[in-house]
Amino acid sequence: MVSIKYLAVVLLLSGLTVALVQSADTELDLSPEGYKRMLQLRHLAVEFFDYYTNFTTNDVILTEGGAGDARLPTAQDRQCLAEMIAFSAALKSGSMWALRMIDSWGRLPSGLLYGNFRDMGNFDECLRIKYEMPGKGALRGKYCTARFPIKQINSRLKIRTAVCFPASCSGAHMEKLLRQLLQRLLNIELNTNTTLINDEKCQTAEKKPLDGLTIFTIVLLSVLAGIMLLCTLYDYFCCQDQQHLPAFVKICSVRANSRALFRITDSKSNPNIIECLHGMRCMSLIWVVYGHDYSMAAIGPNINLLDIPLWIKNSYSMLLVHAPFSVDTFFFLSGMLVLMVALRAMEKAKGKLNVPLMYLHRYLRLTPPVAMAILVYMKLLPLLGNGPLYNASVAAAVDPCKKYWYYTLLYVQNYATEQQCIPQTWYLAVDTQMYVISPLLLFVVYKWRRRGIAVVVLLMLLLSACLFSTMVINNYTMFYYQNAQQIYNSTHTHATPWLVGFIFGYLMHELRGKTIKLSRPMVWLGWLLCLALIFTCIFATYPYYAGPKKLPILNEAFYLTFTRIGWPLALGWVVFACNYGYGGMANSFLSSPLWQPLSKLSYSVYVWHIMMQMLNIGLTRAGTYFSDYQVMLRFWYDFGFSVILAYFMYVLVEAPFGGLQNLLLPSRKSSPPAPVAPAKVEDEQPTPAAQLKQQLSLEPEATMPSTSEQSTKF
Repeated sequence: MVSIKYLAVVLLLSGLTVALVQSADTELDLSPEGYKRMLQLRHLAVEFFDYYTNFTTNDVILTEGGAGDARLPTAQDRQCLAEMIAFSAALKSGSMWALRMIDSWGRLPSGLLYGNFRDMGNFDECLRIKYEMPGKGALRGKYCTARFPIKQINSRLKIRTAVCFPASCSGAHMEKLLRQLLQRLLNIELNTNTTLINDEKCQTAEKKPLDGLTIFTIVLLSVLAGIMLLCTLYDYFCCQDQQHLPAFVKICSVRANSRALFRITDSKSNPNIIECLHGMRCMSLIWVVYGHDYSMAAIGPNINLLDIPLWIKNSYSMLLVHAPFSVDTFFFLSGMLVLMVALRAMEKAKGKLNVPLMYLHRYLRLTPPVAMAILVYMKLLPLLGNGPLYNASVAAAVDPCKKYWYYTLLYVQNYATEQQCIPQTWYLAVDTQMYVISPLLLFVVYKWRRRGIAVVVLLMLLLSACLFSTMVINNYTMFYYQNAQQIYNSTHTHATPWLVGFIFGYLMHELRGKTIKLSRPMVWLGWLLCLALIFTCIFATYPYYAGPKKLPILNEAFYLTFTRIGWPLALGWVVFACNYGYGGMANSFLSSPLWQPLSKLSYSVYVWHIMMQMLNIGLTRAGTYFSDYQVMLRFWYDFGFSVILAYFMYVLVEAPFGGLQNLLLPSRKSSPPAPVAPAKVEDEQPTPAAQLKQQLSLEPEATMPSTSEQSTKF
């Protein structure tokens, strides 16, 4: 589940260790002589205003086409010139607001040769500048980041420093002034194709008026919160007997939903629960969030970028580089639970399966939280904070949602576009597409039993061969993930762990109600093979990350293909051993009832945690230090606030809409299943972080009561 951009960024930064890459005469020079010349520069703001002691129209007027194509000044040019003249005069007279504007500029970052390429100045000092110009309105500060390419560094990495200037001036005005300054001070003329200041990323204290969709989002959340509050008050003050609580009040009441969320289910009273799945789901969720925090940390304003190539060479980094195995865990659980719930339901219904209703239940179960997330990511996230990095950070979430939100609601974004709205939902698309074909596989297995499973095994092998051949023929490498759309996000390349789970679910279905006796050597052998598979999947490629040797593409293809089978096989043993009394300490840990509330919240945490991470990194005001400990600190507050936000959205959106679906849609209750030890499935939502919902039960009172609906598992 870890963002593919993460590994690409880390490997890009490895280029910092290579000296003297291709150079150009239109970039800042970090050769010994060029570096010495840059060190002689004073504070860039001081150099700027010493050079421009007297601003003229020619300084701010922009040209069209080439350098000689002059044009008449526009109203914005004249306003910019007037404010720059006022600022220059105020600076000479020592006005405090002018001194604050120059004080807020960034400097040449210290530690350039250690990978510190960014100085963010003082964002808040710049935005708080307001000076009333006599008869000309207010002069406000405008914060931008100037980016200068460097000769010896990969072209995607630039020296970035903060600049602050009057808000009436555009980024193009300021860029022209900076180009002239650098040409005089450093005797370089920057390439005209290089954008120094992106005006869209500049920020002022002035807020844009809310558009219609933003107002609609705020009103919708307010209405839902109002209904929730009224139902909660009615539940708390007007209803003495919870058994007689009106259905609509019950599904909207925070009190009732919280009671269900934090209720601990005793497996002794319900034999249809595999307790360890709660722990597996939560541990995978934590792995997902932790991995995404490394993604954010790697692209953050780090003052020690040169440490990242060294970090990736230690063994601990393999836990993050191969964190996508956490996604395979969810695929395995999805496939297993789909078969176990649906096949049991089909046996009771004599082979019948209401496929349209099953699809409808799944879509309505998954979509309300995602639809709300799209609105919040797109319209409210830009309003929640500010900071030097905020516009750029938010744009990464907002822009794809503006263009491709409908792909996310159709669950086809993994094939339809590379710029995905709510990027982590690629998992939902893959899992939904596998779910769409699941009725065909279920009918085959129900009718032909073991021969049907053989068909599923054959399909799994064919898809594995497809992944292998795709990598070898097209020379797709997993180390750089340039082809994320073809390798990482595609359903046909991620189907293998889902199908392994499907096959394992059949095994568990056939063993239900039976007592399994294994000798101690067999148990030890099972655990040794399980651990060998897990450690091989995570650490087999470590020598190629730590050393200079490159892994041949054929070896890469074998590794990626076989680990997609080996990882879910190891998980299958864990589930089997824990369920039949051979789990030992692993079962005690994974089956702890403390996991149950977080397990039920996992879908909401999955949907909302990226927003919390983007918000927190966007609020950063100063350079950060990249280390495992610092990222772990970041993880705890990101994860903690994500759980709080997930709880709020669970009681506001997920639980009410899930309960409303159960009230309005037809469902066929199944008789209580025979006592067994199989799976958990209540209404599990397919989430890369957890297939959620209230209980792990296969019983009809689970959130998806009907058998056809239960087979939607999510």
